[in-house]
Formats: sequence, structure tokens, C-alpha cells
Amino acid sequence: MAFYHELAIYRRELARLQGMKITEDRVRKAIENGSYHPEDFWVLLSPEADAYLEAMARRARELTLQHFGKTVQLFTPLYLSNYCINRCIYCGYNAGHSIARRKLSLSEVEEEARAIAATGLKHILILTGESPEHSPVAYIKDCVAVLRPYFSSISMEVYPLSAEDYGKLIAAGVDGMTLFQEVYDEAVYHRLHLAGPKQDFRFRLEAPERAGKAGMRTIGIGALLGLNDWRSEAFFTGMHADYLQRNFPAAEVSVSLPRLCPQTGNFQPISPVSERQLVQIMLAIRIYLPRVGITISTRERQGFREHLVGLGVTKMSAGVSTAVGGHAVHCDEDPGQFQISDRRSVAEIYRVITEMGYKPVLKDWHDMGLTV
Repeated sequence: MAFYHELAIYRRELARLQGMKITEDRVRKAIENGSYHPEDFWVLLSPEADAYLEAMARRARELTLQHFGKTVQLFTPLYLSNYCINRCIYCGYNAGHSIARRKLSLSEVEEEARAIAATGLKHILILTGESPEHSPVAYIKDCVAVLRPYFSSISMEVYPLSAEDYGKLIAAGVDGMTLFQEVYDEAVYHRLHLAGPKQDFRFRLEAPERAGKAGMRTIGIGALLGLNDWRSEAFFTGMHADYLQRNFPAAEVSVSLPRLCPQTGNFQPISPVSERQLVQIMLAIRIYLPRVGITISTRERQGFREHLVGLGVTKMSAGVSTAVGGHAVHCDEDPGQFQISDRRSVAEIYRVITEMGYKPVLKDWHDMGLTV
């Protein structure tokens, strides 16, 4: 069964769970015993669980150490293009915004590759705006060919593709994909996406499945927190990750927890999410899905990101720019997709993680020996 149909079932389940009385004993049971039942996950996301964050943190730490050890994988994004044909009211790339639009030439891609590789990173995430005309699969393949000599792992965050196109990019050297559903509530989704192919809720929702069927090694998903009630969005994100783990056991499934950041257009969060609430989401996901990867981006301030190491986070971005190029090729007119809060270099983040007693991973869970 496709996740689109399972999601309808979970919507009905959520309506029941929202009316459930949650006691202190029920919260403690969900923390102490762990469970793979959606009801327990909802209990961990509930207002009643807020008073038990310390107990949740202890349990999440135990599970993270058990399944991932004291490691944090580092990567950085490389923006190839910011052309976009969608009109998403919350996004800086909205086709209606008058921003400087450009895409990298292949020689510029190589400049970026050399600059990023010089930091020691061997994992990279390539991104484009959602414009198949300006960033067709053929262009992405050409960029991957340039990047392959420099990196051991190339993931992508681009517009949803067909299974056939995912297969082509896997053959070219892409081993991971990330695609945020943005909002799992379909009615809210349509109110936020006013025009463009992104209006097709189901085609986007099922893109990770198509990638999994094509043989993608890593699959990342997430909701953009701030666009809708965070508890329901976190619940559906967990159900989606669980579905992918069950159906694609050979793939590494990861969840990102991005909060809406200032961007061109200055769209304000509909349902703001505090740092404490973000922590609750992360802890609940770790307890419910012990083997899922959890990514925290540079949208979050540096002290907060450090606090999350050991509590569930397994992946962190470093040395980040959200402008096209941004590492070696600069465009002063490009404001970037959104504002970032943690602007530290790879070496700085590497040093901090090491000082905390954890191992920064630069290549496939193997330290490349970065000198800092």
C-alpha cells in the first residue's frame, strides 16, 4: 500500500488519539518501555509529556548510543541553482519574488567542489530550485559527474522525480535523496502552494517511495515546522519514516527537523515552534524510531545545536551557505534560500564535537583525520 493511502488511515487514527486521556503513568510507560505503536509516539508528543523531557532525554541518549555510537556525520549543502516555477508562499525561492536567479556552470561546480573538499568533508548535499527547465535531470547528472571525484557520498534535494529518473541519477553516482513534504495536512498544503507542479500533494508525498524502489541508499524526509500544528506534523513525519523503514529495509532513513526561518518575502510562521518543542519532537522520534537518522541544520543557533548532540542527532551540516555556489563562487545579489544561524566552519564544528567526546564523521562513518 502506498503511503498516501496509509496517511489517510493515520489521519483517522490521529483524530482518535487527540481525544485520548493521557495520564502520567501512560507517559512513563511510553518512555521506559519503548514501543513501535503510533499511540505511544503520540503520547511522547503530547502536552503531558512536556514535564518528562529529562526522562525522555535519558532514554533517547541510551538509544542513540546503542544504535549510532558517539558519532555525528558532517555534510554541507551545495546550491546548484535557485530557479523555481512554484509559488510557495513561505519560500524565498517563490517564482513571484524578484531575486537574482542563476545556476552554476560545470566549471563553477568544480570550483565549489574543490573548496568544499579542502575542508575534509566527503559528504555533500546538492540542491536546486524546483525548475525542471533550468535544472533538468541531464544537468544534475553532469554536475554529479564533476563532483564524484571529490566526494564519497552525493545526496540531492531537488524537485520530485519519477522512479526512472531516480534510477538514472543513482547510476550517475547519487546515493541519497532528501525531500521535505513541507506539510502533511493536505488541505493546509494546498493553501500554501498557490501555483506550480508542487501543488501535486500525492506526487511529492510518494517521491521517497519511488526513490526507494529505484534503489536509493539513503532517504531523508521532514516537515517544515511552523506551517501547521507541530504535534500533528511530527506525528505524520514519524509515520512516514516508519513506513519507509518497513518497506525499504536496506535504505538508511533520516528525518530532518527544520523550523521556518526568515526568508525573502518575510512569511511568518503560522504555528511557531519553540526550541523546547523542537527538543520534544526529536526525543519522541528517537524513542519511537531508534534506528532513524536525525538531522539538525544550521537554521538553529550554535549553542542549541551543540546541546542536541548525544540526545538523538546523528547528522549536522557545517560550513553552510544557502546561496547558489556560496563556497567559492559568490553572487552578492543572492540572498540565499533562507537565513542561517550557525555560520561556523567545518573545522570549528569538528573541534566542538570532538571536545564534547563525540566523533565527527567525514566519510561513511570513517574519520578522514581532519587537522584542526
